[in-house]
Amino acid sequence: MYQTLSYIIIATFCISLFTSSRAMAAQGYDVSYVWSRNLNSVQDYRDQVAHILGASVAKDLKVVSRDDLYGLIYYRNGNSESTARVVKSHSKLLRAKGLDAVSPIKSRNWREAGDAPLPKKILTAVSRTPPSVNQRTKTHDLEAAVEAYIEELRQTGKITDDERTGWSVYDFTTGKKLVTINEDVQFQAASLVKPFIAAAFFQKVKQGQLVYGPKSRRHMRRMIQHSSNASTNWVIRQVGGPQNVQKILKRHYPHIFQETLLVEYIPANGKTYKNRASVHDYSRFLYAIWNKKITGAKEIKRLMALPGTDRLYTGVPEVPRGTQVYNKTGSTARVCGDMGILSIKGSDGKRYPYILIGVIEKQRSAKNYTTWIRSRSKVIRKVSAIVYKGLIAQHSDG
Repeated sequence: MYQTLSYIIIATFCISLFTSSRAMAAQGYDVSYVWSRNLNSVQDYRDQVAHILGASVAKDLKVVSRDDLYGLIYYRNGNSESTARVVKSHSKLLRAKGLDAVSPIKSRNWREAGDAPLPKKILTAVSRTPPSVNQRTKTHDLEAAVEAYIEELRQTGKITDDERTGWSVYDFTTGKKLVTINEDVQFQAASLVKPFIAAAFFQKVKQGQLVYGPKSRRHMRRMIQHSSNASTNWVIRQVGGPQNVQKILKRHYPHIFQETLLVEYIPANGKTYKNRASVHDYSRFLYAIWNKKITGAKEIKRLMALPGTDRLYTGVPEVPRGTQVYNKTGSTARVCGDMGILSIKGSDGKRYPYILIGVIEKQRSAKNYTTWIRSRSKVIRKVSAIVYKGLIAQHSDG
């Protein structure tokens, strides 16, 4: 699992170190996208940027190293005025896709990080019109298929400029991550973090500080199965408040909750916008639940399997009946999401479990909550269908 890209904050620090306003006119400038201590994260980010900005930019994107940091640089050695125009243009394009704005940085003899070359499929594919969703799925390129579908929705205005999306698919059978789109971006969490709260509760049960008795079982079921905000706040209070939940998760599972921020109870109106988490954290959590690497995993998994709302199976005719679903949805006027594990049965009779997470976040509250949630739920369901078709084709004779 990759480390968080929250190190992007370091970019601001690096830029202030590397740039000097007094020398702007005489100094050549490149474009800086991200800095991190994790090489894999920067390489992944490079591929996302290449997809968005195209082949003409991709060929000059360099993963470089400086001290103990790795950075993504667009090497151009331009003057301050032209670089400022590039920065503005690239920032607009990347932000529209849910990535971060970029900055100018002084040109220098950058030391390349010795990473793998940019994948050929990026260099060749980004300069032409993306294939249709069906074509992509046939080649089992699930990430490309999801990207093509979301891009189609953006071009037709069905996903607006103030919305960003995050997606993740992990196949337990092959042990491969098949989709990683905006995985390390922090999204508003809504109710998606309620299983995280359960994990903190069960950690205190393990320590003998709480008891999982009839009352707590009732609230836990209501929190997970029915997404009750009142029961969620009851569980949070037992743990000692949002800050204690955050502290327990970070202390005992730092490798899982790398981009999770739990700071508030669920308000009475359900408008919770301060709690945040990344798609990657949801993926790491579900992986740990499936492999019993978290205290209370068996019970959390049971609770997530109880009949309830989902956007991964119900309303997705492509996913067959009999599929086992372990999930949790999240919904506000700014977030529509679902995270879960689907265990499908192939024509060979074997089970093929996989993680699927989809989050759509809107910067401004939707004017019509019901209409927005319904339409974005359909988007997640369509992605679920795309993923199922591609994945089952790889594992089943049918």
